[in-house]
This record gives sequence, C-alpha cells and structure tokens, in this order.
Amino acid sequence: MDVTSPALTLTHRFADALPEMAVPWQAEDAPAPRLLVVDLELAAELGLDAEQLTVGLLTGTEPPSGATPVAQAYAGHQFGGYSPRLGDGRALLLGEIDGRDLHLKGSGRTPFARGGDGLAAVGPMLREYVISRALHALGIPTTRSLAVTATGRTIRREELLPGAVLARVAASHLRVGSFQFARATDDLDLLKRLADHAISRHYPAAEGDYVAFFDAVVAAQAALIAQWMLVGFVHGVMNTDNMTISGETIDYGPCAFMEAVDPATVYSSIDTAGRYAYGNQPGIAQWNLARLAESLLPLFHDEQEQAVTLAVASLERFGPHFDTAWTAGMRAKLGLTTDPDRPLLDDLATLLRAARVDYTSFFRTLSAAARGETEPARALFLDPSGFDSWAERWLSLAPDADAMDRVNPVYIPRNHLVEEALAAATAGDLEPFHRLVEAVSDPYQERPGLARYAEPAPGDFGPYQTFCGT
Repeated sequence: MDVTSPALTLTHRFADALPEMAVPWQAEDAPAPRLLVVDLELAAELGLDAEQLTVGLLTGTEPPSGATPVAQAYAGHQFGGYSPRLGDGRALLLGEIDGRDLHLKGSGRTPFARGGDGLAAVGPMLREYVISRALHALGIPTTRSLAVTATGRTIRREELLPGAVLARVAASHLRVGSFQFARATDDLDLLKRLADHAISRHYPAAEGDYVAFFDAVVAAQAALIAQWMLVGFVHGVMNTDNMTISGETIDYGPCAFMEAVDPATVYSSIDTAGRYAYGNQPGIAQWNLARLAESLLPLFHDEQEQAVTLAVASLERFGPHFDTAWTAGMRAKLGLTTDPDRPLLDDLATLLRAARVDYTSFFRTLSAAARGETEPARALFLDPSGFDSWAERWLSLAPDADAMDRVNPVYIPRNHLVEEALAAATAGDLEPFHRLVEAVSDPYQERPGLARYAEPAPGDFGPYQTFCGT
C-alpha cells in the first residue's frame, strides 16, 4: 500500500516576531535543478523523508504551502569597518522546522544584494557542505548543510561556473550583526523583542535578564573558539555578521584547516592584513562580543555608566571561559587525567611552531608514543632532541593512548583534498567529493583505503589561498 508523505510545514517565528527585520521574498527560478548531495542523517533528524526533499524545496522555488520565505536584515563590522545595512543578499530563510532554521544560500538577489548577483557556484557550496560536515563530526557546534542542488544556471565569477543552492540548518541565524541592526534603528522595542526572541530560542534560563543572556553568549562563543583552535580550524572571515548568538559556526567562506603550526596562518585571499589569522581568533571573538555588548547596553541598565560596567564585567569573563575550555581540550588531546601545567603546554607550542610540524598528524602520532612507539612523532621533527625532552616529561604523566585516539582526528578536510574534490565536482565528477565526505564524517576511526586522507599536502602543493566564493 502506498504511504503518502505528510505535507511539510514550516513555521515562521522570526518573521512573525520581527517583521522589521524580515523582507518577504522569493527564490529565483532554477532552470534545470539537480540534487548533488544530501545529508540523509540530518534529514531524518528533521523528520524529513526522501519524498519531501524535492528540488523545489531545496532551491526555494517551490516552498511548502504556508511558508513565508524572508531575507533577514542585519548590520555588521566587516574587517573592522561598520556597514549599517548588510542582510541576506543571496539567501532566504524558508522557515523553521523541528525548532531549527531551514535556510538557503545562492537563491538569488534580494533587496540586500547590493552589487552582487545573489547566486552561488557549485564549488563554494560544496565546500560549506564538507567543512560543516567535518566540524559536526568533530563535535564542534555548527550550522549543518542539508543539501546542495545544482541550478542548471551558469554564473559569472573570474570564469563561468555552474550555479548551485545550499540548503542549511541552524539553531537560528541570529547574529551579532542582527543586534547591531536593531540597535541602529533606535527602536528600543525592536531591540527588546529581538533579545527576547533570542533568549526564547537559545537561553530560556535567562528570561527577563539581558545581562545573563549576554553572559551566556560570551560563554558559548568562548567554548566554540576554543574548539576551533584545538583542531586547527581557521574560519577566515570573522565579521560580526558571521558570529551567531547560538554559538554555532556559520558561513564557511574562505575557511580551511591549519597544517604547519603557525599562529599567523591566513588562507583567505582578502585578509591581507591577517586580521583573522588562526592565532587572532580568540581576540577577534572578544572584539565582536564587545560590539554585541554595545548594542545591548540599553537593555542592561537605564543608566549608561552602570550598563557599561555590567557589560565590561561580563565581557571580561571571555578570557577565563576560553582558557578553561582550551586547557580541558589540551588535557584530552594529551591523554591526561588532570590539567597539564602551563610550561608543558607552552613548551609544546614552541616546539611545534619552530619545526612547523603538521598539527593534525602530530597529535595523532602522539598516541603511538603513549604506547611506546615514539618514532612516528619523532620523525615529524628535523631535530627531534627537543621533542624527546618534552616527551619524557609528558610520558611521566602516564597518558591514556586510547583516550587520545577518541579526540585527535585521523581525518580532517585536508586543503589539497578539498581543492581536488571541488575541482572534480565543478567539472561534473562527484566521486572524489563523496570519498572526502566519507572520510571526514568519521574522523577518529582509522580505516583501510583512506591513507591519503590522513596525509599532509605534498610538497609541491605550494602556498594555499582560499576565496569567499561570492
């Protein structure tokens, strides 16, 4: 007997609560839509079956009955410069499902598009799919890619490229820039409604207490950035409109994973000053949170001076929150049962930086050293004497090798493999992409046939540069 899938219903809480920040809009037509990749596990979490995952839904061209797609308004500091009106220039919020946003990228121009065409290419959308899939598998809070659909449209960048739309899922798309936009209107009621909406969705324990709400965002972001640092993730474009209130990673543009250890690592072609370098990420996160605090000041206290005092006290908690999360993460990576002393961590950082050791490979081979096989780790250093001295101190703490293998990945989206997979996919061959997704979706378990996915880039790969994909 045929069983018909129930009609999909999307709620529209954001659009209902904050109409001043939601512009009703429709996706552009997709001439020849074709599903490229879909995360069926995520679909099942959302209660969606295969029949409901139509290309009309995933491109926004045929939204469910009753849905009210909107382009969201927000402001933001981009590379330190304030833009009062950014918004979803090439994206639409279709609505909410199972308490989470269903959102599109590359669905066409909106009133926020400025000079852009509102479209996206296959390569950058698949990049977001694989990197967000990897971060989710690593246990790092992130927006998640549901599907990438080719549109059949050719778009113009430096060259002509096949177009695509990404459908992604998030706890919400509320950003620091959302609050900057509301604050700039001088509409205190709008600012309060936005904060109440965010509290209801993400931090219900802070209901009626806006300082507690800000505290919660500070703690969430400190934990998130620590997790980025622990796996060598470089976001690449930490503008305030790319920082969520929920504490999820969002907007995978020029992102990449650090290979040779260097705090100054920058991959983004547009980050010429290194503002968003790997080592700068904690400081930039705190700077962004200061901009959120400025936006929330009228809700903290009627007296400006007292509001600032409360904001500063909360913001100063970022550092301790980050240090606690990072130290706990390093304790786990080193297989220890108690927090390591600071000299042990500092000396390791100095060793890795001086030798430009591959970050991911080092920590994975270190578990072999904990089992008595020190040669794989020693081989990463041209002069292993410094490592030998450090390892003697570390081994005296009786590290747990099995515990290390549970937190130090074998597989990450290696930059050369990402580029290889995206180039092949752009040319019509998705097999390398699927193999890469398979590897990074189970990052801790070493598996036969995937050895190349655990290896650093070959010497002839050269300096790596990423692009925003807009």
